[in-house]
Amino acid sequence: MYRLLCAALCWSLMGPVSVLAAEPSTAVPPLPAGLDVSAIDRTVAPGDNFFLFTNGNWIKQAEIPADRSSAGTWASLFDLTEKRLADLIQTAAGSPAPAGSEARLLGDYYRAFMDEPGIEARGLTPLDQTRHDLSLIRDRRALSGYLGGTLRADVDVLNATKIYTSHLFGLWIAQDLNHPERYVPFILQGGLGLPDRGYYLDGSPKMAAIRVAYAAHVEKMLGLLGLANANARAAKIIALERRIAQVHSTVEVTQDVLKGNNRWNRKDFNRRAPGIDWEVLWTAAHLPREQQELIVWQPGAVQGIAKLVASQPIETWKDLLLLHAMESSSAVLPKSVGDEHFAFYGHTLNGTPEQRPRWKRAIASTDQALGDAAGKLYAEKYFSPEAKARVAAMVEHIRAAFKERIDALDWMSAATKASAKAKLAVIRVGVGYPDSWRDYTELKISKDDAYGNEQRAEWFEYRYQLAKLGKAVDRSEWVMEPQTVNAVNLPAMNALNFPAAALQPPFFDPNGDPAQNYGAIGTIIGHEISHSFDDEGAMFDEAGRLRNWWTPDDLKHFKAAGERLVAQFNAYHPFPDLAVNGQQTLSENIADVGGLTASLAAYHAEVGEHRVDVVAGFTGDQRFFLGFANNWRGKFREQALRNQVLTNGHAPSEYRASSVRNIDAWYQAFEVKPGQTLYLAPAERVPVW
Repeated sequence: MYRLLCAALCWSLMGPVSVLAAEPSTAVPPLPAGLDVSAIDRTVAPGDNFFLFTNGNWIKQAEIPADRSSAGTWASLFDLTEKRLADLIQTAAGSPAPAGSEARLLGDYYRAFMDEPGIEARGLTPLDQTRHDLSLIRDRRALSGYLGGTLRADVDVLNATKIYTSHLFGLWIAQDLNHPERYVPFILQGGLGLPDRGYYLDGSPKMAAIRVAYAAHVEKMLGLLGLANANARAAKIIALERRIAQVHSTVEVTQDVLKGNNRWNRKDFNRRAPGIDWEVLWTAAHLPREQQELIVWQPGAVQGIAKLVASQPIETWKDLLLLHAMESSSAVLPKSVGDEHFAFYGHTLNGTPEQRPRWKRAIASTDQALGDAAGKLYAEKYFSPEAKARVAAMVEHIRAAFKERIDALDWMSAATKASAKAKLAVIRVGVGYPDSWRDYTELKISKDDAYGNEQRAEWFEYRYQLAKLGKAVDRSEWVMEPQTVNAVNLPAMNALNFPAAALQPPFFDPNGDPAQNYGAIGTIIGHEISHSFDDEGAMFDEAGRLRNWWTPDDLKHFKAAGERLVAQFNAYHPFPDLAVNGQQTLSENIADVGGLTASLAAYHAEVGEHRVDVVAGFTGDQRFFLGFANNWRGKFREQALRNQVLTNGHAPSEYRASSVRNIDAWYQAFEVKPGQTLYLAPAERVPVW
């Protein structure tokens, strides 16, 4: 799993609140814990559709909020976290705090975002500097300098939900895959206004309709900018983006680590990707002169985009770059810009009827800019030492179960087992919050400059990432804040992050039913551990180095199991004209199955014979599997679900819940028989681990 908070799955159910709450609540109660029996639809046989059996009554009654593209378990937890963040940030905004303090930074950022009259009064003048900079571009050298000056650290090659950037290229600073003790810059493809190359190249009627709507949107945005001949200029921008899409790598190729680990020397870029003056770009991007090696994750895209820089009219490039600058800052520009941006990206692409209230967008933007400052407050108030200790203990139980699973594999050689266990033993696990917090002393935040705050926060983040170059890798660093409703595996760090916001009901209750805890948060923990051994994680050794530690026969067996899982998920059709891509979702599907297996074994080891105790009419094993399927309770608007299938590394919720069909114990728990829809003969099940 990757970041969900204000990313691909971002929900809320709260009603409007005042901008500055006069008496903010001092405690926001948690969500209900335990088994939600009311959600179960007993008219559905577990063996026919376990997702609907677990969640069917909820799905029948649930309504997706008007300002959301989906609803469900993750949505509810996001709602709770958002409400708590609002309480903390609004308190900071309404209280006097010393200049330069984190509370002051949070409060001033929020105030500025909420200052709609001030934003309207400034109009589009915040874009004046961008317009001026673009007006000075007369040749490819100047264009190269502009591209370097706007390079930002806004991509993550491990995050399948964000594989593109509106900037022409994205910079990602991370561990060198061959030398994980050091950092290296990764260059990733960008330049698209639509989520993925398929949106430009797919010939289906639905995609064609989206392209028509996008053309109208681009024309409207150019009109808001006051540009003459907006229709003709929009057509040229979209034609250029289409050419960029043609050279982009697909999601599947982007997820292939071996295809992405391409080392280029800085001085070789002009030869290998002619069309851009790369040294001018690197200088403008403030890339240290001594940093000579870079990783080009999608070399075909970098080469193709460079050719387009050389061949396409400079005026069209300038229009595209101005449009993208406006789109990326639409939230802090006048309402007409924000409304048009939402009309396309929120409504057309994701089917969301209404834009989120401004205060919610303000909370999300403040959190994005000052995540550690907000996270420190959140962790102090909402994550107890007892909860941290209990989760840490569960992690060790699941780690031990995974070790036993490795020992028990009859197809894996002793050499591969030894390497797997060596890696498992040194996985660094972060629970709740990081050991240290980011210092925001050098970040300037003004209470009346929303656009400037956003720009300075982006530049602050970019400089923070650049500063890692030349330093030893900090394996204790987190990539998620405590208030993030998610979890992550970092293969090159060989580390896991489990943020505090995900470690609460309905996923986790420190005093709750072990079956429910292991079925819910336990399978999430197991999922992240399993990522260290999925089709991608299995390529990294205990030091985080990209190295094949498998014997040829073991690797052949593992890949064969993966191919069977690919075929299983390829057979799922959320829509008659659109199937799940089993290869695109393989890593997550392996992790789901592996997480189920390890967490169930850990649950059995912890509770022993007590697991058969009946609660609410369900045995321990039944409650375990119900807890897992409850994780994936969700209801989606069609456009959002289509977007996920096309661009996301995770399968839709219903099919993730169906991973149970690969676990023998599920058949026994619910007496699943041949002939039922989800039934797989024992030889057809893919337990992986």
